[in-house]
Amino acid sequence: MSLPFYVSPEQMMKDRADYARKGVARGRAVVALTCADGIVFTTHNPSRALHKISEIYDRIAFAGVGKYHEFESLRVAGIRYADLRGYAYDRSDVSVRGLASSYAQTLGTIFTAETKPYEVELVVAEVGARPEADQLYRLSFDGTLAEESHHVVIGGQADLRHQVVAQHWRPDLTRADALRLALRALEESDDGATRAIPPGQLEAAVLDRGAVRRSFRRLDAERELAGAGGAGADPRG
Repeated sequence: MSLPFYVSPEQMMKDRADYARKGVARGRAVVALTCADGIVFTTHNPSRALHKISEIYDRIAFAGVGKYHEFESLRVAGIRYADLRGYAYDRSDVSVRGLASSYAQTLGTIFTAETKPYEVELVVAEVGARPEADQLYRLSFDGTLAEESHHVVIGGQADLRHQVVAQHWRPDLTRADALRLALRALEESDDGATRAIPPGQLEAAVLDRGAVRRSFRRLDAERELAGAGGAGADPRG
């Protein structure tokens, strides 16, 4: 009788991580950064139907890269988590910290117990009444949870794009300035070239600090970059 093929736990986890990491790296990057007006999310997304940036709750937003159907299922689960908690307790009891912890547990379980890990990376954020109260969390495919300050980049060539954002970010950026900085980072490439992205292919949204309740707004990137300001905002969120 032949012996079963044996793979050490360390090697199996390494193979899973390498597999998921490659899947995430193929995804177009998402940039999230705080500014005076709130928290801006931007990504290169030619599709007008499949969103990578979405609202979760009153002042909480979600962004994902990697396999669309995988991070979309997590987005829906996050909405259910927030709605149930807000209904059972109070809307003020729904926090991005609790949501991020729930995502971390789910991703960690999938990474260790399922046949295939999720090829995703997530950002969840909550806008505060003041810039210092903003919260940004990055979640990796294995459930690793990290709290970020001021800005975060996930997806392809994240380290390079993060350097661009970190070098030019300021706390007094306007919404349009934040969108321009995010676009500049998305256009960077590791070969030193700059690849222009048409503003019409940008998916952009903001968690508006001045909103009374629902703060998520989708932005018309072309109008924002042209200086039209709030005229490009979707009033429905």
